[in-house]
Amino acid sequence: MQQALAMTYLWLKAGHVIFVIFWMAGLFMLPRYFVYHQEAPAGSPERAIWVEREGKLLKIILWPALAVTWAFGLALALQIGALQQGWFHAKLAFVLALTAYHLYLASYAAALARGEERLTGKRLRLLNEVPGIAAAFIVVLVIVKPF
Repeated sequence: MQQALAMTYLWLKAGHVIFVIFWMAGLFMLPRYFVYHQEAPAGSPERAIWVEREGKLLKIILWPALAVTWAFGLALALQIGALQQGWFHAKLAFVLALTAYHLYLASYAAALARGEERLTGKRLRLLNEVPGIAAAFIVVLVIVKPF
């Protein structure tokens, strides 16, 4: 029985890490797509192509990766009893912030598809740093478990 639980833990952990990588890759790509989208000439066919690319990235990679990351992560947290641990609460706060960031990016993609440019290229490039910073904190919390 102990071996079965250990294998379940390892499979959950592997699945979680795999889908986190997919999710993070999408979170890094989408703001960069927005920069290219906004730099394309207004009314050009290139802009329509960027709308399509952004939609596909969200539909094929980002939304499924978000859902599966959460599913594996919650299952993993329940299995190891992390819900009562301080490091997990801090990690959860960062993951909730990344989820809000994801939702914001999805709303920005919809706005761009309507022709609304609310951010400059410079701000989009800065926004692109958010997932990397959050990931660094999350990794430290999970590996070091400082509290």
